[in-house]
Amino acid sequence: MLSDIEISQKNKMVHINEIAEKVGISSNDLELYGDYKAKIKLTKINEAFSSKKKGKLILVTAITPTPAGEGKSTVSVGLGDALNHIGKKVIIALREPSLGPCFGVKGGATGGGYSQIVPMEDINLHFTGDIHAVSNANNLLSSIIDNHIYQGNELGIDPRLISWKRCVDLNDRTLRKIVVGLGGATEGTPREDGFNISVASEIMAVLCLSKSISELKERIGNIVIGETFNRRFVKVKELKVQGAIAALLKDAIKPNLVQTLEKTPAIVHGGPFANIAHGCNSLMATKTALSLADYVVTEAGFGADLGAEKFMDIKCRIGDIEPSTVVVVATVRALKMHGGVNKTMLSSPDTEAVRRGSANLKTHLENLKNFGVPIVVAINNFVTDTEDEVNAIKEAASGCGVRAVITKGWADGGKGVVELAHEVVKLCDTPAKFRQLYPDSMGLKEKVETIASVIYRADGVSWQPNALKKLKLYTEEGFGNFPVCIAKTQNSISHDKSLLGAPSGFTIPVRDVWLSAGAGFIVVLTGDIMTMPGLPKVPSAELIDVDENGVISGLF
Repeated sequence: MLSDIEISQKNKMVHINEIAEKVGISSNDLELYGDYKAKIKLTKINEAFSSKKKGKLILVTAITPTPAGEGKSTVSVGLGDALNHIGKKVIIALREPSLGPCFGVKGGATGGGYSQIVPMEDINLHFTGDIHAVSNANNLLSSIIDNHIYQGNELGIDPRLISWKRCVDLNDRTLRKIVVGLGGATEGTPREDGFNISVASEIMAVLCLSKSISELKERIGNIVIGETFNRRFVKVKELKVQGAIAALLKDAIKPNLVQTLEKTPAIVHGGPFANIAHGCNSLMATKTALSLADYVVTEAGFGADLGAEKFMDIKCRIGDIEPSTVVVVATVRALKMHGGVNKTMLSSPDTEAVRRGSANLKTHLENLKNFGVPIVVAINNFVTDTEDEVNAIKEAASGCGVRAVITKGWADGGKGVVELAHEVVKLCDTPAKFRQLYPDSMGLKEKVETIASVIYRADGVSWQPNALKKLKLYTEEGFGNFPVCIAKTQNSISHDKSLLGAPSGFTIPVRDVWLSAGAGFIVVLTGDIMTMPGLPKVPSAELIDVDENGVISGLF
């Protein structure tokens, strides 16, 4: 059996100009990065934004992730190819993968088997350099802050109250808490600092939520980096570097065009994590795709409790968009794990375990109905699945009034997802009554508690006193109408990664909150979630290699 990278490397790509022509993008509208990757010029983006054409937006989400795998990106790519198979004009719009998971444990984000976007090695590694640009923009701000203090601190920034952190796009737990400025008077002011992973940086969120360079500069200028000695918020615009930071992002803000194995156009742009950030690709990419295609397939990270909720309550709210249909990806194997089966026993038939684990699927389906959009379940097929096990998933979905469809994109590409494509087209024509979970006017504390009770099914929220104090301050400073972005484990609907299935009888602990004034939301940290991940005992980096001809192996 070929690995994902071997399948990708055997594929013959066509020139990116040919892909662009399929959706009305001329070669003059592209900035080429070789023959198979290109950025879409801002002139074309602006033209697309002014267009009255608006395609149907399809959101792909999933049950709670497990080590067994769910295949959300594989289904997203397969669905895009399948829509193309049945004669629909389609664009797939996905996030860019982070290097952290690629060299850690989770893997990349280009799909799998015969449902992949290519060139997969480039996309999973440096791609067009967007995430590096985000990292440098973030760290330029860090250096400006420390230099301002060293050069006399005209603004009176309190070094103890700087909230802005440095970042790097790798998993490195030793950088979570550091001290900078050691070495004497000429080396700066000693203070505590730390690193986030780049995809959790507010710069990444700002990039993904901006629809123009002017908006990008405005959002950067509004970022709060800390407080003064007299407890006044300090914004980037006071340091006068929003233009310089935006200059580093002038190319990164342009969406990237690539292709699938079956030559379906795909826009891959932006990469915030969904467990610690808002987990969606850029608004610029999504809105451009909607103006160019009749159907746009996008996804939100991790399970529906994280990515889908943030897609609905943050991205759709800020971007003034709404999905026409939601696809929830599930697998027999993953639901067995939620039903209590050990990872080593997943190939053995166990219909009862699937039924027990389907409580997780039911919870996500019930939750998604709060947003008023039609839903379909995609059962991502594995060769070990039995008919009884598949029927158990279909029965669980049917009990929630939702149809479940088998997809075989990994093995068969787009033709293995045609049934799902027909169902999605039908649902997209079904009238929807899209709504968010909470209004802007609801208090910040109440917004968190609403998500905790409605989506996580928690009995309540336990607050650290300092977190409540900060929420009160943010409200007084005019940020009370912001949506909330809850950072929590992706491995459970709850805050506790050990609680699989559909946990109940727990309280969500909030240990801290952060103001992301540029991005336009409040980050809420729960449980033991970290904004800088660590590597596993055996990282994926040990399996990756490159030969004398530059051909990469071991990358999934």
